[in-house]
Amino acid sequence: MKKIIILNGPNLNLLGEREKDQYGNITLQDIESSCKDYANKNKIELSLFQSNIEGELVNQIQNSRSDKHGLIINAGGYTHTSVAIHDSLKILKIPIIELHISNIYNREEFRHKSLISKVAKGVICGFGTDGYLMSLQAMKKFLDKWKLIKRKLKS
Repeated sequence: MKKIIILNGPNLNLLGEREKDQYGNITLQDIESSCKDYANKNKIELSLFQSNIEGELVNQIQNSRSDKHGLIINAGGYTHTSVAIHDSLKILKIPIIELHISNIYNREEFRHKSLISKVAKGVICGFGTDGYLMSLQAMKKFLDKWKLIKRKLKS
């Protein structure tokens, strides 16, 4: 069974309340429920974690190196500022998908720089909350392909 973790950074716990014109009315709980449904239907063991505290996110990333097959991260504002999150992601030997609800390149200039992109397998941004399911689908496909490649190399 594939083990995937989705990490959410600061202020994502307030989805549905904050900047509705940017993020809409869907809450983090709604997103998590949809992701759990997808995971159950696709034999994925899904872990979900949100924190407004940088160090807690770093701890989750570090813990993922030994018991997860893939990591999806929406680091929120830490995307643009956290060397600590970048460094912890860089240690991982599992695929990483960077996720953003909005298109960060259509927003303020400071949001155009991501410290996560260089260590991520891919980036999904600008598709609203649908990006969460898109990232799970992309991670599943990648892990399925990787499993096949590893099998072929062993034979």
